[in-house]
Amino acid sequence: MPHPLGLTPSKIIAVHLNYRSRAKERGRVPDHPSYFLKPPSSLAGSGDAILRPRGCELMGFEGEIALVIGRPARRVTPEQGWSHVKWVTAANDSGVYDLRYADRGSNLRSKGADGFTPIGPRLLEASALDPAALRLRTWVNDELVQEDTTDTLLFGFGHLIADLSRLVTLEAGDVILTGTPAGASVASPGDVVEVEVSSDELSTGRLRNRVAIAGHDLETWGAMPRVDPAERAAAYGSAYTAGSPDTVRLDPEIEQGLQSVAVATLSSQLRAKHGLPHMSIDGVRPTRPGTRMVGVAHTLRYLPLREDLFKKYGGGMNAQKRAIEELRPGQVLVMDARRDTSAGTLGDILALRAQERGAAGVVTDGGLRDSAAVAALDLPVYHGGEHPSVLGRRHVPWDTGVPVACGGALVQPGDILVGDTDGVVVVPPDLASELIADCREQERQEAFITEQVLSGESVEGLYPLDPVWRAQYEAWCKKNDIEGEQA
Repeated sequence: MPHPLGLTPSKIIAVHLNYRSRAKERGRVPDHPSYFLKPPSSLAGSGDAILRPRGCELMGFEGEIALVIGRPARRVTPEQGWSHVKWVTAANDSGVYDLRYADRGSNLRSKGADGFTPIGPRLLEASALDPAALRLRTWVNDELVQEDTTDTLLFGFGHLIADLSRLVTLEAGDVILTGTPAGASVASPGDVVEVEVSSDELSTGRLRNRVAIAGHDLETWGAMPRVDPAERAAAYGSAYTAGSPDTVRLDPEIEQGLQSVAVATLSSQLRAKHGLPHMSIDGVRPTRPGTRMVGVAHTLRYLPLREDLFKKYGGGMNAQKRAIEELRPGQVLVMDARRDTSAGTLGDILALRAQERGAAGVVTDGGLRDSAAVAALDLPVYHGGEHPSVLGRRHVPWDTGVPVACGGALVQPGDILVGDTDGVVVVPPDLASELIADCREQERQEAFITEQVLSGESVEGLYPLDPVWRAQYEAWCKKNDIEGEQA
């Protein structure tokens, strides 16, 4: 695509992490900005299709603010950097995670394919803008999925230009993609991704691009698409998830597998086989015994009440309410209330809103208000105990999307939560498939042992299976056409 200046830029430079919200989502804050290059041939305009290569699954979108350099910058200061920007526009830093492994670090094939850098549709004069007062928004199929402002940047635009210009001359027409906020995820064929940059009455308009599948197969003489749980986690923004950008769903086989095994069995296998004895969320119970819960963790942290800070952090659209509004279908909201049940951390209105947002459940090691009304909802809720008071008696809602301690267990955003009548256990996403297989084997053995006990056998040598009983167990599996561990 011809550059808006009427020429092709010498380079497109993209920043890895630059919004606080994205850094929190990724679990790290860089000391300095880092960059990668995208080829000018990746440029596209509003209305152009973004073509996902055949065989790829994870077509990522990242709404960004693009800076267009107006005059060369070489060894400028941060205070001078902004003056070298001519225009500001919207960009979608697209890429396929399926090929990221092939050029680890450079992102050449995963982010540099033709059409993977749409920008536009209008250019805003940088001289008319406050670089610290820009708003960035991204929609997928008309649903807002990203929203942030440049006053939350880790590294301001002037800093980026100065940092780059220490060693690299920025030429007129060069494009700098300045990073994406939280909420970047995966778009499927047919999805429409829109990005807008605005400031007061000024707007770029919506950069609009539909995702489609390329009309040809990817030739086999280079690296081919490959996906693992880590790449899927990075693509969707939550560990081991899959689905549309507005949904955080487990792989259906993983979800079905975890639904089919008991929390007690999962806890046993985590301890015995993986050396993880502290994965249960202690002291919580369900509002409705008999219900099951499986979902991906979204976290909320409370801190002890400080009256002088409660107005700032506890009022308005505080972290508690934001956590509810941030929920996506398939997520479990996990609250860290320091096991203090002497004030409510959830009531019926917010629980109803979580249900309407499609939450898979809520877990809090704090108190629950309006317990009868919450129990009547179609929402699994696990809590530390009932209490009538509001959170301002003990807690300040502080932040979301961070690792938390809930009921003595460390829960990271993207962990898998599984609950039944016995309680809740945390499952590391990378262990899920193996755990399901091990749990099913354990439950098969326990079914065999139960059958023997009912027939009058002693548990000696039977529980756990000694070599004699194991041979009988394997024969039992074959007889019942069951694939046991050694069968």
